[in-house]
Amino acid sequence: MAAPALASRSAAEAPNGYARPASDGRGDAVDRPLRPELLQRLAHAMVARPDAPRRTSYAPLTGHALVDLPQSDATDVEHAFAASRRAQRSWAATPVRRRSAILLAFHDLVLSHRDEGLDVVQWETGKARRDALEELLDVCLTTRHYARDAERLLRPRRHRGAIPLVVGATEVAHPKGVVGVITPWNYPLTLAVSDAVPALLAGNGVVLLPDVQTSLSALWVIDLLHRAGLPEGLFGVVLGPGADLGPEVIARSDYVMFTGSTAVGRQIAAQCGERLIGCSLELGGKNPMIVRADADLDAAASLAVRACFANAGQLCVSIERIYVHADVHDEFLRRLVQRTCEVRLAAHVGWGADMGSLISQRQLGRVTEQVAEARRLGATVHTGGEARPEIGPFFYEPTVLTGVTDDMRVHGEETFGPVVSVYAVADDDEAVRLANDSPYGLNASILTRDRAAGAEMARRLHTGTVNINEGYAASWASVRAPMGGMGDSGLGRRHGADGLLKYTEPQTIAVQRILSFEPAFGWDDQRWGGLLTQAVATMKKLGLK
Repeated sequence: MAAPALASRSAAEAPNGYARPASDGRGDAVDRPLRPELLQRLAHAMVARPDAPRRTSYAPLTGHALVDLPQSDATDVEHAFAASRRAQRSWAATPVRRRSAILLAFHDLVLSHRDEGLDVVQWETGKARRDALEELLDVCLTTRHYARDAERLLRPRRHRGAIPLVVGATEVAHPKGVVGVITPWNYPLTLAVSDAVPALLAGNGVVLLPDVQTSLSALWVIDLLHRAGLPEGLFGVVLGPGADLGPEVIARSDYVMFTGSTAVGRQIAAQCGERLIGCSLELGGKNPMIVRADADLDAAASLAVRACFANAGQLCVSIERIYVHADVHDEFLRRLVQRTCEVRLAAHVGWGADMGSLISQRQLGRVTEQVAEARRLGATVHTGGEARPEIGPFFYEPTVLTGVTDDMRVHGEETFGPVVSVYAVADDDEAVRLANDSPYGLNASILTRDRAAGAEMARRLHTGTVNINEGYAASWASVRAPMGGMGDSGLGRRHGADGLLKYTEPQTIAVQRILSFEPAFGWDDQRWGGLLTQAVATMKKLGLK
């Protein structure tokens, strides 16, 4: 397979007078094809019958064929779950410390094979290497957090019983069994590991259904886990279209973790509800940023570019709406456009680009249609707004809009591309009101010099995470704190204690030490009831729960 070459086009003057974002014209493309032996090794990590039909995936950077892999069917899904259940029984009996040691060994393998992993992710997703590195390092942070905290989180917890001294209670965490994990294409390393690792550490087996476009990235993770010592069969991977295999995975799971669209999330929640199993869903977002009047505008503009255009905007927590205090709106907009024009677009596997490609023609079409409609209905495109096929088949310029109104799709729908709309607001109250005017509630950002005022404002936002003087990385990388959405952005949390304990079934074991709840001392019910009532009243006076 041929390595893609860098496009060489200098910045062009846009009709509105702003310079367009330019491709990186250095001409020093890195020839980093994926080795055939690597592809063969990774293919062995999946579950599919020998005569399975094959599917070809294409590199977004070039449009050329990347790899063809066998596709699983319902029988393969059944085999994957059966193998995982067999392995899970002994895995659940393995001491947590031993499980953690295997995951920490995986952490080290990810770092020592960094360049290989970055190549796989870039070829499959088309993202810039800096975005691929962010994903790979997140894998390490998440794995280390859970591997080091699992023993503490999973140890039996003693609770005060119904009556002190009389009753003792202990909470024990049991694994669910086999967890079905369904992941999208935009962060194929992060989302597989963030969800699978805590499930494994909790004593579960896992069957992963990655998006068909990013199967290699998921298989790379499994390969390293097996090399770290994870038992064979415990973590199965099945490949195929989500519409076909998703219901098959859910039908056999004891718990489901899904990341994807709100529409599909509703379907999964309904199927899980029918089976009376739990699920955790991280869904869509239309994430707002608020720029207060006291913000450092240089820092705010630079931060906004990364918050909006990281991974070409294909990030659930990326910023798509910016509300700027009217006193600084024009100056912030000028600096934002200037910084956006400095973003380097390039189609190569290696370092040097600020932004890579969209994932597919479908995603390019979605972004193009939203911007074209906004333009037609009166929005102003300050920079960007065009596809760049001379760089790569699915490249689209980072785009800044104003004049967006609620009759435009880009106003309320998740774009999931490199497009941001900027709005002027009169004060903080209007900013909060407009930020909350969305069915989504995943992530938000506040830029201000007054951190105390920012924290007070943050509590008024209806989102699962809020970043003050950051776009998304501060909350996402704080892996000891929970991360997830409100409203149409989903159910449940990843990260923190919740991200592991959701994969367990809590069991309470209560021991009656002395006496019982039956009358003692030969007393009748009335006299015994009076004693119990007095005991409850005394417990309240003593501050006992």
